[in-house]
Amino acid sequence: MLQSYCTSLTAYQRLKTLEVRIGDLLLGNGHPIRVQTMTTTDTMDTIATVEQSIRCIEAGAELVRITAPSKKEAENLKVIRDELRRRGYNTPLVADIHFTPNAAEIAARIVEKVRVNPGNYVDKKKFEFIDYTDADYQEEIDRIRERFTPLVRICREYGTAMRIGTNHGSLSDRIMSRYGDTPMGMVESAMEFLRIARDETYHNIVLSMKSSNPQVMVQAYRLLIQAMDQEFGVCYPLHLGVTEAGDGEDGRIKSAIGIGTLLEDGIGDTIRVSLTEDPEFEIPVCRDIVRRYNEMASPVALPPVEKLAWSPFEYRRRDSFTVENIGHGQVPVVVADMHLVANLSPENLQSIGYHYDVATDKWTIGDAAADYIYTGSKPVTFALPGTLRNIVDAAYWNADEASQCPIFRLESYLGASRHSARINFVMMDAYPGGISPAATTLQRLATDPTVVLCLSSDHANAMQSVRRLFVDLAVNDVRNPVILVTDSPKHTPDEHLIHFATETGALLLEGLGDGISLGFRGGQSLDDTRVQGRTYLPVKDIYQFANNTAFSILQATRTRISKTEYISCPSCGRTLFDLQETTAKIRSVTHHLKGVKIAIMGCIVNGPGEMADADFGYVGSGPGKITLYKGKEIVKRNVDSEVAVEELIGLLKEHDAWVEPKA
Repeated sequence: MLQSYCTSLTAYQRLKTLEVRIGDLLLGNGHPIRVQTMTTTDTMDTIATVEQSIRCIEAGAELVRITAPSKKEAENLKVIRDELRRRGYNTPLVADIHFTPNAAEIAARIVEKVRVNPGNYVDKKKFEFIDYTDADYQEEIDRIRERFTPLVRICREYGTAMRIGTNHGSLSDRIMSRYGDTPMGMVESAMEFLRIARDETYHNIVLSMKSSNPQVMVQAYRLLIQAMDQEFGVCYPLHLGVTEAGDGEDGRIKSAIGIGTLLEDGIGDTIRVSLTEDPEFEIPVCRDIVRRYNEMASPVALPPVEKLAWSPFEYRRRDSFTVENIGHGQVPVVVADMHLVANLSPENLQSIGYHYDVATDKWTIGDAAADYIYTGSKPVTFALPGTLRNIVDAAYWNADEASQCPIFRLESYLGASRHSARINFVMMDAYPGGISPAATTLQRLATDPTVVLCLSSDHANAMQSVRRLFVDLAVNDVRNPVILVTDSPKHTPDEHLIHFATETGALLLEGLGDGISLGFRGGQSLDDTRVQGRTYLPVKDIYQFANNTAFSILQATRTRISKTEYISCPSCGRTLFDLQETTAKIRSVTHHLKGVKIAIMGCIVNGPGEMADADFGYVGSGPGKITLYKGKEIVKRNVDSEVAVEELIGLLKEHDAWVEPKA
């Protein structure tokens, strides 16, 4: 029996899963974490699909998925496969199937793997609530068994692998009626199909639980593992991904949070980063994520976790008391670490969201403006904008300066003769040398209503170390608010994003943390050079990069909203317009709409269901035609794509979601 939902809660240890064969590729059962992507070309354009597949393979893709929305595309997979083999490429191909069982049955005889979505493989989605009796529900299961079993038998006969891929946004009306729009509904949707396959003694199966919301995604995978373990005593391999993650920094951060949170606990046998970019650009991000675990140093031994003090299957923010603007009921704060700046000036604060106008002697404060600035031994010497506070090392703290707050190491706090009467930040390493904090120390912290803890770890198992410390805090009823402090020892922007997003995002998804502070460890991160083809961040960019990343992590974990959120699919052969160009165009005119969620979907497959979490939707409905949604409801059908963005703006205005951009 597993420990809650994984093998270990204190160190990276792969979850034991069954072995699956996909052509000549072995997956699960301790084999390396495989990376994959999906083509964006028209499947009927054989040469374009072949050439894009080759670019993906040469970038490092170990599986390539191709959409097969109908029989003709499924049949053309043979032509694509044969041309790839003729050119010397033997990478397994995966057919992506949604509404067409007959296409799946054709594809299963051609390619090495088929992906089916249980939400729409047999069922249709009309957003109708149906009050099923148990007998009625069983009739529906029998109908699914009748339609799904032929595919299972073909896969078994041909040695074809299958992914049962549940998507949060495409749960059937049947599942929604009984389980609601929940992670448990996602799990049951997959388990229904898995039970049918097992009844046919077919086990060459991979499962996935994808969502555009990392919170939902992580909970669903954990629940699925628990369900398989309890019902079957085994776990099937898991394919990880955050669907419709978007593009650029935000897409990478959202993907790294969802995928990385699970990988940290040893969950996941293959991954895809779904970016609204050309598919070959997804692979380096996948490889950076996987490299983190392939190159992980030995973990520090931590005290075992007898029982988590919170449920890992639902989000509930840790209860803490309030210190100033940090803690209970407050959005998580952002602390900008600028202690390496030699002579801090008002101009430096532009990097963290504050713009000073000399002529008017006024500050302009952005939505992504840091709440605190840490300057170490160098207190700020100019008047700060009223919303910004200066954290300084305790030895340099001036109690008479209202904007200053002291930060102590734990040992110096315990022995200090003076503290702030309002707020004291206390740095605390998680299990130095693997040693637990003394109960007397924790009680001292718990009884000081001015203490904000700043938790960090240098261990290879840093996330697990900090999480384990939260367990100790809960056991000892320590309710002080906590800032998550993470320094990155990495080099490239993508590596930094993955490190920050994984180590802090994993904790925030658990409801742990009342603030975030990101920094860089080692001079190499400040070097504006290229080493072995990898771009290093220049000095002038690192503070803005860290600040933007902090706010993006909070946005992706749904713990603090500071900007527009885009749920955009990664494109595929079903896409009915240029998704990258359209996403960029919509972003350029709506990026100032704080808190509004806009879905940009290439076709009806990724339409109203997949964008279930969005406020507004822009969905391809035919060549050159767009359908606009408010939530799940269609507002305008078949809008000409030439004017669709303007129509979207009109829709935003009509529903009071539009504000004019600042000049």
